[in-house]
Amino acid sequence: MKKIAFNLGLLAAFAVNAQSIKTTIDLVNVKDDKVAVTMEFPKMKSKDVKFHFPKTVPGTYSVDDYGRFVEGITFFDNKGKELTYTKVNDNTYSLKNAQNLTKVTYLVNDSFDEEMDTSKHKAVFSPSGTDIEQGKVYMINTHGFIGYIDNMQDVPYQLIIQKPTDFYGTTALVDQDKSDSTDTYTLANYAKVTDSPLMYNKPDYISFNAGGMDLVLGVYSPTGKYKASDFKDNLEKMVVAQKKFLGDMNTNKKYAILLYLSGGDGPHVKGFGALEHHESTSVVLPEMMPKDAIDKTITDVVSHEFFHTVNPLKTHSEEIHYFDYADPKMSQHLWMYEGGTEYFANLFQIQEGLINKDEFLQRMGEKIANSKNYDDTMPFTIMSKNVLQEPYKDQYRNVYEKGALLTMCLDIELRKLSNGEMGYRDMIRKLAQRFGENKPFKDNKLVDELVSITGYPQVKDFYNKYIAGDQPTPYEQYLNMVGVEIDKKETAPLFWFIKDPNQTGYNEKNNTFIFDEGSALSTFSKKIGFKITDEVVALDGKTINIQNVQEFIGYAKTIKEGQNVTLTVLRNNGGKTEKIDLKGQAVLEKLTMETLRYKSNPSPAEQKLQDQWLTGKK
Repeated sequence: MKKIAFNLGLLAAFAVNAQSIKTTIDLVNVKDDKVAVTMEFPKMKSKDVKFHFPKTVPGTYSVDDYGRFVEGITFFDNKGKELTYTKVNDNTYSLKNAQNLTKVTYLVNDSFDEEMDTSKHKAVFSPSGTDIEQGKVYMINTHGFIGYIDNMQDVPYQLIIQKPTDFYGTTALVDQDKSDSTDTYTLANYAKVTDSPLMYNKPDYISFNAGGMDLVLGVYSPTGKYKASDFKDNLEKMVVAQKKFLGDMNTNKKYAILLYLSGGDGPHVKGFGALEHHESTSVVLPEMMPKDAIDKTITDVVSHEFFHTVNPLKTHSEEIHYFDYADPKMSQHLWMYEGGTEYFANLFQIQEGLINKDEFLQRMGEKIANSKNYDDTMPFTIMSKNVLQEPYKDQYRNVYEKGALLTMCLDIELRKLSNGEMGYRDMIRKLAQRFGENKPFKDNKLVDELVSITGYPQVKDFYNKYIAGDQPTPYEQYLNMVGVEIDKKETAPLFWFIKDPNQTGYNEKNNTFIFDEGSALSTFSKKIGFKITDEVVALDGKTINIQNVQEFIGYAKTIKEGQNVTLTVLRNNGGKTEKIDLKGQAVLEKLTMETLRYKSNPSPAEQKLQDQWLTGKK
């Protein structure tokens, strides 16, 4: 397949003509941290033209308006004359009588810089963002650099990257020229453009074959702390296990991983994670992480993105297949796209021996605990369909918690119904066989398709109650079926800023504690007017840094009920970051800890179902 793609690419390159959109990104002549982009168009199909940058892109579930990073845009006709235009919004430009439009030029700012400016609105999630660090690294998530014209999304693109001669581009694309200063790629359409991230930096990459798939891992480590070769053994072990788990569901022959480590004297971004693509993933992690922590994250996070090659990248509804970048219509089925994928990312590890059965159970228990920070009665289909809007977008993170748990329970339900012969993975395989990358299903007909391929009408009952309905999922009931019980214990009273202290993060640049926007505030924080977007600077004058973080936590543990405390925070107030003091009396809270454990004496039926669940064997 790789050879065929390469040959087709060469043919396309020789055939580049008036029917292709020639797009040049200049990484050599960078000025003021901005990159110049030029797009040259074939003959226009209509006189009135709309040119867009994406409002959002597949795999992200937020409004990011990538056009706001563009400036100095100029449109030209076939005689080099500037054309007038109307800027409709951040992302869209309208041109009248533009049948002679042949070229547009503009400058692109990166999103990583904005992420560091706390006076700005909510930043783009780093793995879907862009970074321009001249002489160091260029993170090119193509949707942040390249636009499209209405009704021309299916026109091929010729992408030309002008680069420093000593830079290497990590990507799943195939370079079609031999020049050290230019890389040339041919892409079938705009969807393929946005599906193809690139990362350029001085060469630090490894290529190898694992499980019959060619991989390339490119790494940018600003201080040189890590090399790509440091992660080869773990990555190879993970990929072999994934390919075995998926079997014929995965047909990838190549895959690229773009690993950007944040730190040093570069941007200290906070949106750590990854974004999926058909043949690659862009990953952003902090360079300060120990190697074993990065290895674990690669196994957990990169495997999640790789499992997306099955769902939704190759099995999806019409909303994803015909994605509208300017005015996106969202699918109802994040429970499957993200929840099912997250479940796979954990299930394959127990079934392929990367973790033991106790570790797997601990992970599921943590997801149950984390899911309690969200609205358990909000129908997942409604949240998913409206995820770009309030109040649903604040519930999005629950797709990785309750979404994974829903698919776990459905997995157990299917195994119970089939006497262990069928599980969630088998159902997804059958769905992939019925549909596929080029045959989407209708969003409102998915549950009927699932009943058809499984033969169990009970699947629809489960769906209507717990996925499309408002009934909380009875985890205890389903876990009992596989010989697992829930042990509930209350912690000693404690003082902290959010209800679950384990969800606290650290901002290395500001030496502050930060919190996920889905975290539930403690009673104390609510009383003093603390906001979840505040960054904790100090408690009673005791500041935080990575060296004394345990000392800070130790002091917090000494605080008594009713004690007067002063909390110093950084707050974005009307576009300006302020340091303010919040004062009040301490409130200590008990946290109910729910621990999952295997029954000491499960019934034979429970033990059999548990074995089938954890091994995947029938």
